[in-house]
Amino acid sequence: MLIQAVPQWQGARTSRAGDLPAGCRALSAFAAEVLDVPVREVRLATGGTPVADGIANREALLDNKKRHADALADGPVLTVGGDCAAGLVPVAAARARHGKRFGVLWFDAHADLNTPASSPSGAFHGMVLRSLLGDGDPAFAAAPALEPGRAVLVGARAFDPAERDEIEAGRARLVTGEPSRIVAEVRDAGIERLYVHVDLDVLDPSEFAGMDYPEPDGMSVTQLVLGLRALAEFEVVGAGLTECVTGKREELAILSPVLHTIGELLR
Repeated sequence: MLIQAVPQWQGARTSRAGDLPAGCRALSAFAAEVLDVPVREVRLATGGTPVADGIANREALLDNKKRHADALADGPVLTVGGDCAAGLVPVAAARARHGKRFGVLWFDAHADLNTPASSPSGAFHGMVLRSLLGDGDPAFAAAPALEPGRAVLVGARAFDPAERDEIEAGRARLVTGEPSRIVAEVRDAGIERLYVHVDLDVLDPSEFAGMDYPEPDGMSVTQLVLGLRALAEFEVVGAGLTECVTGKREELAILSPVLHTIGELLR
Protein backbone atom coordinates (compact mmCIF):
# COMPACT_ATOMS: atom_id res chain seq x y z
CA MET A 1 0.00 0.00 0.00
CA LEU A 2 1.12 3.55 -0.68
CA ILE A 3 -0.22 7.09 -0.74
CA GLN A 4 -0.26 9.01 -3.99
CA ALA A 5 -0.51 12.76 -3.44
CA VAL A 6 -2.26 14.65 -6.25
CA PRO A 7 -2.07 18.37 -5.33
CA GLN A 8 -4.56 19.52 -7.94
CA TRP A 9 -6.52 22.74 -7.43
CA GLN A 10 -7.65 23.57 -10.95
CA GLY A 11 -10.88 21.56 -10.63
CA ALA A 12 -12.18 23.88 -7.91
CA ARG A 13 -13.43 27.46 -8.12
CA THR A 14 -13.88 28.14 -4.43
CA SER A 15 -12.40 30.93 -2.34
CA ARG A 16 -9.87 28.45 -0.85
CA ALA A 17 -8.99 26.53 -4.00
CA GLY A 18 -5.46 27.94 -3.85
CA ASP A 19 -4.97 26.22 -0.49
CA LEU A 20 -5.65 22.75 -1.90
CA PRO A 21 -2.05 21.87 -2.91
CA ALA A 22 -0.66 22.69 0.52
CA GLY A 23 -3.58 20.89 2.17
CA CYS A 24 -2.95 17.85 -0.01
CA ARG A 25 0.71 17.70 0.95
CA ALA A 26 -0.01 18.18 4.66
CA LEU A 27 -2.72 15.52 4.67
CA SER A 28 -0.54 13.10 2.67
CA ALA A 29 2.35 13.51 5.11
CA PHE A 30 0.03 13.03 8.08
CA ALA A 31 -1.58 9.96 6.50
CA ALA A 32 1.86 8.47 5.81
CA GLU A 33 2.71 8.91 9.48
CA VAL A 34 -0.56 7.37 10.67
CA LEU A 35 -0.47 4.42 8.26
CA ASP A 36 3.32 3.96 8.11
CA VAL A 37 3.39 3.87 4.32
CA PRO A 38 5.31 5.92 1.73
CA VAL A 39 4.04 8.92 -0.22
CA ARG A 40 4.64 9.58 -3.91
CA GLU A 41 3.61 12.96 -5.24
CA VAL A 42 2.35 13.32 -8.80
CA ARG A 43 3.97 16.39 -10.34
CA LEU A 44 1.20 18.48 -11.84
CA ALA A 45 0.74 21.74 -13.69
CA THR A 46 0.84 24.65 -11.25
CA GLY A 47 -0.99 27.32 -13.24
CA GLY A 48 -4.52 27.78 -14.47
CA THR A 49 -5.91 28.27 -17.96
CA PRO A 50 -9.00 30.10 -19.21
CA VAL A 51 -12.47 28.56 -19.28
CA ALA A 52 -12.90 26.44 -22.40
CA ASP A 53 -15.89 24.35 -23.46
CA GLY A 54 -17.60 25.10 -20.18
CA ILE A 55 -14.74 23.92 -17.93
CA ALA A 56 -12.50 26.24 -15.96
CA ASN A 57 -8.79 25.42 -16.36
CA ARG A 58 -9.65 22.76 -18.92
CA GLU A 59 -6.24 22.61 -20.57
CA ALA A 60 -4.42 22.48 -17.23
CA LEU A 61 -6.75 19.69 -16.09
CA LEU A 62 -6.08 17.69 -19.25
CA ASP A 63 -2.35 18.09 -18.66
CA ASN A 64 -2.82 16.95 -15.06
CA LYS A 65 -4.88 13.96 -16.22
CA LYS A 66 -2.06 12.78 -18.47
CA ARG A 67 0.59 13.30 -15.79
CA HIS A 68 -1.50 11.42 -13.23
CA ALA A 69 -2.16 8.53 -15.63
CA ASP A 70 1.56 8.27 -16.42
CA ALA A 71 2.40 8.15 -12.70
CA LEU A 72 -0.45 5.89 -11.59
CA ALA A 73 0.83 3.32 -9.11
CA ASP A 74 -0.10 -0.36 -8.99
CA GLY A 75 -1.55 -2.14 -5.99
CA PRO A 76 -3.64 -0.68 -3.17
CA VAL A 77 -3.35 3.11 -3.35
CA LEU A 78 -4.82 5.88 -1.24
CA THR A 79 -5.09 8.89 -3.53
CA VAL A 80 -4.97 12.14 -1.59
CA GLY A 81 -6.15 15.30 -3.36
CA GLY A 82 -6.26 18.22 -4.08
CA ASP A 83 -9.73 18.79 -5.44
CA CYS A 84 -11.90 15.73 -5.76
CA ALA A 85 -11.36 15.47 -9.51
CA ALA A 86 -8.10 13.80 -8.43
CA GLY A 87 -10.25 10.67 -8.34
CA LEU A 88 -10.88 10.68 -12.09
CA VAL A 89 -7.77 8.77 -13.16
CA PRO A 90 -7.63 6.06 -10.46
CA VAL A 91 -11.37 5.32 -10.65
CA ALA A 92 -11.35 5.13 -14.46
CA ALA A 93 -8.30 2.84 -14.35
CA ALA A 94 -9.96 0.60 -11.76
CA ARG A 95 -13.12 0.37 -13.87
CA ALA A 96 -11.04 -0.72 -16.87
CA ARG A 97 -9.17 -3.27 -14.76
CA HIS A 98 -12.03 -4.77 -12.78
CA GLY A 99 -14.90 -4.87 -15.26
CA LYS A 100 -18.61 -4.14 -15.15
CA ARG A 101 -19.13 -5.28 -11.55
CA PHE A 102 -16.83 -2.53 -10.31
CA GLY A 103 -18.43 0.42 -8.54
CA VAL A 104 -17.72 3.50 -6.46
CA LEU A 105 -18.94 4.61 -3.06
CA TRP A 106 -18.88 8.41 -3.15
CA PHE A 107 -18.88 10.06 0.30
CA ASP A 108 -19.48 13.71 -0.60
CA ALA A 109 -21.76 16.62 0.29
CA HIS A 110 -22.16 17.19 -3.45
CA ALA A 111 -23.24 14.77 -6.15
CA ASP A 112 -20.55 15.82 -8.69
CA LEU A 113 -22.97 14.86 -11.46
CA ASN A 114 -22.96 17.99 -13.60
CA THR A 115 -21.74 18.34 -17.18
CA PRO A 116 -20.16 21.44 -18.71
CA ALA A 117 -23.62 22.32 -20.06
CA SER A 118 -25.37 22.05 -16.68
CA SER A 119 -22.68 23.27 -14.27
CA PRO A 120 -23.43 26.69 -12.77
CA SER A 121 -19.75 27.30 -12.01
CA GLY A 122 -17.64 25.52 -14.64
CA ALA A 123 -15.73 23.81 -11.83
CA PHE A 124 -14.70 20.32 -12.91
CA HIS A 125 -14.76 18.90 -9.39
CA GLY A 126 -18.56 19.13 -9.72
CA MET A 127 -18.47 17.04 -12.93
CA VAL A 128 -16.08 14.23 -12.06
CA LEU A 129 -18.59 11.52 -11.16
CA ARG A 130 -20.66 12.31 -14.25
CA SER A 131 -17.46 11.95 -16.30
CA LEU A 132 -16.87 8.53 -14.73
CA LEU A 133 -20.37 7.59 -15.90
CA GLY A 134 -19.15 8.37 -19.42
CA ASP A 135 -20.84 11.74 -19.96
CA GLY A 136 -19.78 15.35 -20.46
CA ASP A 137 -16.59 16.44 -22.15
CA PRO A 138 -15.30 13.42 -24.16
CA ALA A 139 -11.71 14.25 -23.20
CA PHE A 140 -12.55 13.46 -19.56
CA ALA A 141 -15.29 10.84 -19.96
CA ALA A 142 -14.29 7.38 -18.73
CA ALA A 143 -14.20 4.59 -21.32
CA PRO A 144 -15.32 2.10 -20.28
CA ALA A 145 -17.71 4.02 -18.07
CA LEU A 146 -19.17 3.02 -14.75
CA GLU A 147 -22.31 0.96 -15.23
CA PRO A 148 -25.51 2.90 -14.43
CA GLY A 149 -26.45 2.43 -10.78
CA ARG A 150 -22.95 1.44 -9.69
CA ALA A 151 -22.14 4.87 -8.28
CA VAL A 152 -23.47 5.13 -4.73
CA LEU A 153 -23.62 8.59 -3.14
CA VAL A 154 -23.36 8.75 0.65
CA GLY A 155 -24.03 11.91 2.64
CA ALA A 156 -24.85 14.08 -0.38
CA ARG A 157 -27.11 17.02 0.51
CA ALA A 158 -26.49 19.82 -2.01
CA PHE A 159 -27.76 19.21 -5.54
CA ASP A 160 -28.15 21.05 -8.81
CA PRO A 161 -31.19 20.19 -10.97
CA ALA A 162 -29.24 18.08 -13.47
CA GLU A 163 -27.76 16.08 -10.61
CA ARG A 164 -31.21 15.30 -9.20
CA ASP A 165 -32.24 14.15 -12.67
CA GLU A 166 -29.38 11.65 -12.77
CA ILE A 167 -30.32 10.25 -9.38
CA GLU A 168 -34.01 10.03 -10.27
CA ALA A 169 -33.04 8.20 -13.47
CA GLY A 170 -31.16 5.62 -11.41
CA ARG A 171 -27.74 6.30 -12.89
CA ALA A 172 -26.43 7.11 -9.40
CA ARG A 173 -27.87 5.92 -6.11
CA LEU A 174 -28.36 8.07 -3.03
CA VAL A 175 -28.18 6.63 0.48
CA THR A 176 -27.93 7.97 4.01
CA GLY A 177 -24.82 7.36 6.10
CA GLU A 178 -26.39 4.58 8.18
CA PRO A 179 -24.02 1.58 7.83
CA SER A 180 -26.62 -1.12 7.15
CA ARG A 181 -28.23 1.04 4.45
CA ILE A 182 -24.86 1.59 2.78
CA VAL A 183 -24.12 -2.14 2.72
CA ALA A 184 -27.61 -2.96 1.41
CA GLU A 185 -27.26 -0.41 -1.39
CA VAL A 186 -23.84 -1.73 -2.49
CA ARG A 187 -25.17 -5.28 -2.49
CA ASP A 188 -28.29 -4.26 -4.43
CA ALA A 189 -26.10 -2.51 -7.01
CA GLY A 190 -24.32 -5.80 -7.67
CA ILE A 191 -20.91 -4.30 -6.97
CA GLU A 192 -18.15 -6.87 -6.45
CA ARG A 193 -15.11 -4.58 -6.31
CA LEU A 194 -15.25 -1.13 -4.85
CA TYR A 195 -13.43 2.20 -4.89
CA VAL A 196 -14.13 4.39 -1.86
CA HIS A 197 -14.00 8.15 -2.46
CA VAL A 198 -14.17 10.51 0.53
CA ASP A 199 -14.53 14.23 -0.07
CA LEU A 200 -14.01 15.79 3.34
CA ASP A 201 -17.05 18.02 2.88
CA VAL A 202 -19.17 14.95 3.62
CA LEU A 203 -18.36 15.88 7.22
CA ASP A 204 -20.21 18.57 9.10
CA PRO A 205 -18.13 21.78 9.30
CA SER A 206 -18.37 21.65 13.09
CA GLU A 207 -16.46 18.36 12.98
CA PHE A 208 -13.65 19.38 10.64
CA ALA A 209 -12.81 22.97 9.73
CA GLY A 210 -10.23 22.29 7.04
CA MET A 211 -12.47 21.42 4.10
CA ASP A 212 -12.70 23.38 0.86
CA TYR A 213 -16.47 23.49 0.27
CA PRO A 214 -18.38 23.18 3.58
CA GLU A 215 -22.08 22.38 3.69
CA PRO A 216 -24.20 22.23 6.86
CA ASP A 217 -25.81 19.07 8.27
CA GLY A 218 -22.99 16.69 7.41
CA MET A 219 -21.78 13.47 8.99
CA SER A 220 -19.76 13.25 12.17
CA VAL A 221 -16.32 11.66 12.08
CA THR A 222 -17.76 8.73 14.03
CA GLN A 223 -20.58 8.26 11.51
CA LEU A 224 -18.10 8.36 8.63
CA VAL A 225 -15.84 5.80 10.31
CA LEU A 226 -18.77 3.46 10.98
CA GLY A 227 -19.90 3.79 7.37
CA LEU A 228 -16.41 2.94 6.15
CA ARG A 229 -16.02 0.00 8.54
CA ALA A 230 -19.24 -1.49 7.21
CA LEU A 231 -17.50 -1.99 3.86
CA ALA A 232 -15.13 -4.63 5.25
CA GLU A 233 -17.13 -7.41 3.60
CA PHE A 234 -16.38 -5.98 0.13
CA GLU A 235 -13.16 -6.01 -1.88
CA VAL A 236 -11.95 -2.41 -1.75
CA VAL A 237 -9.45 -1.94 -4.56
CA GLY A 238 -8.64 1.75 -4.05
CA ALA A 239 -9.59 4.82 -2.06
CA GLY A 240 -9.38 8.60 -2.23
CA LEU A 241 -9.41 11.40 0.33
CA THR A 242 -9.82 14.90 -1.06
CA GLU A 243 -10.54 18.63 -0.62
CA CYS A 244 -8.34 19.38 2.40
CA VAL A 245 -7.24 23.01 2.77
CA THR A 246 -5.53 22.92 6.16
CA GLY A 247 -2.03 22.09 7.31
CA LYS A 248 -2.79 22.48 11.01
CA ARG A 249 -1.86 19.30 12.82
CA GLU A 250 -4.59 19.70 15.42
CA GLU A 251 -7.18 19.76 12.63
CA LEU A 252 -5.63 16.89 10.68
CA ALA A 253 -5.49 14.79 13.86
CA ILE A 254 -9.31 14.69 13.86
CA LEU A 255 -9.05 12.54 10.72
CA SER A 256 -6.88 9.83 12.32
CA PRO A 257 -9.78 7.35 12.76
CA VAL A 258 -10.80 7.88 9.14
CA LEU A 259 -7.27 7.20 7.94
CA HIS A 260 -6.92 4.08 10.09
CA THR A 261 -10.19 2.71 8.75
CA ILE A 262 -9.30 3.39 5.10
CA GLY A 263 -5.94 1.73 5.71
CA GLU A 264 -7.69 -1.37 7.08
CA LEU A 265 -9.93 -1.55 4.03
CA LEU A 266 -7.01 -1.31 1.61
CA ARG A 267 -4.90 -3.84 3.48
